[in-house]
Amino acid sequence: MAFRVIARLVAVATLFAITYLSGVVRSAPSEFDGLDQQARDILARATPAAPHFVIYSDKGTSGITGPPPPAQVKGFNAFLLSFLLLEGAWDKAEEWTQLSAADRANIKSQYAAAGIKLMVSVFGSTDVPTSTGADPIATANTIAAWVKEFDMDGVDVDYEDFNAFDAGDGSAENWLISFTKQLRVQLPQGQFILTHAPVAPWFSPNKWGGGGYLKVDQEVGSLIDWYNIQFYNQGTNEYTTCAGLLTASSSTWPQSALFQIAASGVPLDKLVIGKPATTGDATNGFIAPATLAGCVSQAKNQGWTGGVMVWEFPDAAASWIQTVLSSSWPV
Repeated sequence: MAFRVIARLVAVATLFAITYLSGVVRSAPSEFDGLDQQARDILARATPAAPHFVIYSDKGTSGITGPPPPAQVKGFNAFLLSFLLLEGAWDKAEEWTQLSAADRANIKSQYAAAGIKLMVSVFGSTDVPTSTGADPIATANTIAAWVKEFDMDGVDVDYEDFNAFDAGDGSAENWLISFTKQLRVQLPQGQFILTHAPVAPWFSPNKWGGGGYLKVDQEVGSLIDWYNIQFYNQGTNEYTTCAGLLTASSSTWPQSALFQIAASGVPLDKLVIGKPATTGDATNGFIAPATLAGCVSQAKNQGWTGGVMVWEFPDAAASWIQTVLSSSWPV
């Protein structure tokens, strides 16, 4: 079945190429309209180009089971249900499973029409998979099966096993590398989105005995579509000004500002700036939306197109992203 779908897609691409090279201007070929549902699903899940505007949702919201109506998050193009844990789905991810298949399909079609991908985020601060001895291959297989069963566009890896990283023995990095490789076996690139959500300090070079996220990026960065970087919860004065966020981090977490991470070899267009919606959504690292808009505009003017992530709905919604993008990508 997979081979037939790929062959069909190749045929479509070939027909487009022949049409272009022959100099004949035509409408989309009828073969495209004849794609079966599996092929249509693959195309719908294909990874969007940067910029990525991402919002997480973990809180229960009054009267809403699962994602909100797309109009409430207009301006975002990825909505992440949180969290799928080692023991199963919780919070907004669990709510998604409680909807009927028909309701899920209806919501997915609404989100697709609005240009918003629906994904699930895994682990969060609850799970410490390396420290608890979870097998990375089996865990990836289980998560991938859930993504397929519940028709997600992809998965976000919010790995927060700080003790494993702090150990400096490479256990965290090796776990993530194996886990990411296996996820891609089950969730092929171009058919499913795969993102990671590391804290910014994990990109500091020569800080982590196992190589930190620079090691992860070197080994499996080509399999990761983008990074939802958590520029918060890392210290009272960390990443709270445009300079500290974009060009020069503190000596506590050296070389971990946006452009410094890129200078270490991580593709700039895969770096998404993550911030809390309000002061209550994180211990520290908050930047007011109007101020953050200026930082985002500065970064864009310097060639960055990665995008913006926020934790979390409903504290952030359409009005939040509209303010943050007002000077860069107006909604």
